[in-house]
Amino acid sequence: MTAALSAPVDPLVTLREYRALAPWGLRDLTALAAGILDASGVVPVSAVARSRPTERTIRFYVARHLVNAPDGRGTAATYGYRHLLQVLAVKLRQMEGATLETIEHDLAGLTGDAVERRVAAALGHQLPRPADLQLLRGPGIARGRVARAVEAWLAPPPSESRPASLCRRIPVAPGVELLVDDGHPALQLGGEEALAARVRTALDEAVRAALR
Repeated sequence: MTAALSAPVDPLVTLREYRALAPWGLRDLTALAAGILDASGVVPVSAVARSRPTERTIRFYVARHLVNAPDGRGTAATYGYRHLLQVLAVKLRQMEGATLETIEHDLAGLTGDAVERRVAAALGHQLPRPADLQLLRGPGIARGRVARAVEAWLAPPPSESRPASLCRRIPVAPGVELLVDDGHPALQLGGEEALAARVRTALDEAVRAALR
């Protein structure tokens, strides 16, 4: 009997996963919006409508009241999930060929839920989950809260809680030290001196074998 294929995840459900990454600074918001648009494979009708928003673009949207003003000012300004939705909504409409005046009229008075549904419908099932967004997975790309949240998302959960252990630093020979967990059974076989002696013997044998 053939197993039934699992139904694709609702884009709205996927989009809402990004809410857990908020709030962001302007740089993180810009990188996140650009990465989502690129990964979703949305092709602009007009080459003028670039898929990647810039920090300057978002500031311009705020000045035009297409995007809400951030919380705070200057370098302390932060942007939330609603700001991300608004940036995506404006860029998606621009990529469809709409003018800023048309977009301003379209978005006027829309609730956050309505904007969210529009963005999810436009991006469709190509919308990646945060954990699958290559822009965030690359080393040194994502910064600040976005990077910390995604790293925590990708990190495997610990199998069990284990108390921190102490380590012993045992001198073995000039230039050689042994770092051993305090609970390691090797320490029970004669203590530190005996363990150091066995390691010295093994090192001497390895050196002699290499010189033959």
